[in-house]
Amino acid sequence: MKNNKTLLRIIGCLLFLASLSFSCKHHEDKYHSITDKINAESKNYHGTSISSENYIGDIQTIEITEGDHTFLIPERKSQIKSYNCTECHNKSLDRMQTGTIKKAHWDIDLIHANENTMDCSTCHNGNDMDNLKSITNKSIDFNKSYQLCSQCHTKQFEDWKGGAHGKRIGGWAPPRASMTCVNCHNPHKPHFESRWPVRYNTQKAKERE
Repeated sequence: MKNNKTLLRIIGCLLFLASLSFSCKHHEDKYHSITDKINAESKNYHGTSISSENYIGDIQTIEITEGDHTFLIPERKSQIKSYNCTECHNKSLDRMQTGTIKKAHWDIDLIHANENTMDCSTCHNGNDMDNLKSITNKSIDFNKSYQLCSQCHTKQFEDWKGGAHGKRIGGWAPPRASMTCVNCHNPHKPHFESRWPVRYNTQKAKERE
């Protein structure tokens, strides 16, 4: 009887050791973790032949790096009708301002924040009109105006860097190319106006009467 118990214990130990050995073996359809599976399944993957370059077309782009993300954005300066600003602003802004002449940029209304919080000089550098400025008076290139927006809109900026906010040119196909804040939002009036649906809803029209 005693010998049988000893034999059963030995068999139990051997089965346990065998199970440990078996669990460590990687089979074709069995992995320790999802990371192991991804690494194994993607070992021979060499990417896709789809490219965003077919969709970028004639858009001039520049490459930027923000954090861990490097991607393309549209070049901005060549698209601004009145750039370089110093072609007209040949003196510092405080020397050009008088109360006797019609103000420049009369067609622009700043509807962005409370007027006690923001005015033209919040973003535009009166001593260097060819560049924008941060709230700490650091110079910001017009091509990287998103750095100006990111000072207040931090959540949207983080989402944009990762690709979750804003329009991507060519979808997720490499190389990544993304529109910037000013490609979709008017920087002086960024709020999107409410619009009617494309298809006119006659039932809703009757309900409003």
